Amino acid sequence: MKILPRALQIIYCLYALLTFIVLMLIVFVLIPFLLPFGKIKGGNLVYKVCRVWGATWYLLIGIRHKEIYESPHDRTKQYIFVANHSSYMDVPSVIMCMHQPLRVLGKYEMVKYPIFGLIYRAAVILVDRSDADHRAQSLRALKAAISRGISIFIFPEGTFNSTQGPLKEFFDGAFRIAIETQTPIRPVLFLDSYSRMPSTSLLSLNPGRSRSVFLDPVQVNGYTLKDVTKLKQQVAKVMEQKLREYKVGWLK
Repeated sequence: MKILPRALQIIYCLYALLTFIVLMLIVFVLIPFLLPFGKIKGGNLVYKVCRVWGATWYLLIGIRHKEIYESPHDRTKQYIFVANHSSYMDVPSVIMCMHQPLRVLGKYEMVKYPIFGLIYRAAVILVDRSDADHRAQSLRALKAAISRGISIFIFPEGTFNSTQGPLKEFFDGAFRIAIETQTPIRPVLFLDSYSRMPSTSLLSLNPGRSRSVFLDPVQVNGYTLKDVTKLKQQVAKVMEQKLREYKVGWLK
């Protein structure tokens, strides 16, 4: 949804980009001081620093973050978080709404961006979905994170949803890991990322609200690997229904 005249929006986008770069440079300077704490503690500290970055950037560019919990959330428990994906603004939404040890599965292509790519590499578990061996390696890394008491976050659509429907078809990975590790799934909806900046235009960023909705956890007790498709469809159905209820901006 456009709320600024085009000329002002371009100025706003350039301002947002400048503040993004400056804050990223600060994080980049801090990263080397965090990594010596080790893969687990150091990684957790990276996420905490990134959360401060996200809150500061949102404040500077006029984006209002809000979390909505449809049932109580216990931050001491592990989950496999899955969310819809429609915009680059989903990335700061992840950082802003997660308040527990976490590792995110991220696309390998993002490492090519200067400065951001180096921070991205330090903060996420990378996956190249075009390479079967790399996919398998990423799954092992995600399961290793769970074994160490860390929750994981996956966009099961794999890439941006460019359709006019609520979701694209999900990949199996998140649901297979949930069953193999017997970790509950907690769906999360990013309601406003598309309205803040559609994936088709980086110069469409605009200020406004950014809501993250935590749906009820989906337990996987008793599920076996034969139930991966069933679990995937169950989660997708709930998420689609809720995205329609909240009337997200890309639905036609």
